[in-house]
Amino acid sequence: MKANLDEYKKVQSIAKNVLQDIKPFITAERSEKEIAERCASLMKERGAEKTWYYDCPALVLLGSRSCLSISGKDYVPSDEKVGSENLVTIDLSPLVGKIWGDCSRSFVVEEGRAREEAEIKSADFLQGLKAERLLHDSFIKAAAPGKTFEEIFMEMNALIKSLGFENLDFLGNVGHTIEVDKNDRLYFEKGNAAALGQDSLFTFEPHIRKAGGRWGFKLENIYYFENGVAREL
Repeated sequence: MKANLDEYKKVQSIAKNVLQDIKPFITAERSEKEIAERCASLMKERGAEKTWYYDCPALVLLGSRSCLSISGKDYVPSDEKVGSENLVTIDLSPLVGKIWGDCSRSFVVEEGRAREEAEIKSADFLQGLKAERLLHDSFIKAAAPGKTFEEIFMEMNALIKSLGFENLDFLGNVGHTIEVDKNDRLYFEKGNAAALGQDSLFTFEPHIRKAGGRWGFKLENIYYFENGVAREL
């Protein structure tokens, strides 16, 4: 896959740019359905007309549904409005040729609009965003060629718990390899003794909630190895 690294970066950049551009669109009167449709439209404008993920180019969840862990094959966007205060998670899965992108972000809505982090007032929102960044920083240090998927899974889940959060993923995993066929994905999960290869491309995507909390946070990036060190694509 590393021979195609530039192609993967290009497709992943489509997802990242859409997640930047969608922010002004996330306002009180928008719904999951409207946001999902807008994301799909923006990806098409940038050349990603297809998705590798069960006909679900954009999986958008807000409010209590931000804690919902659901497969793209079962996802139906809601007509519920964002409202004045909310958390909106967006997970994009563009496909160009055989090249995947996979990226998710959490958007904090206060006073009816998606805020920049420096503007956020709620401690609960800030704590969730901070926990996601800490997990990704720790994942970069933990991931290494030859290390098993289970070993990394165990380390990351222990850290999630130590931070006072819980893993919401319906399969219990925290990421997967990037493949051509989605059925070939290997997961960071309990019992997976396979080892990461030097040429692997893989996601880290912890879906977490503060224990007893209201909001489900997501942050997903694709990573690869450069001289044995995990780098964000």
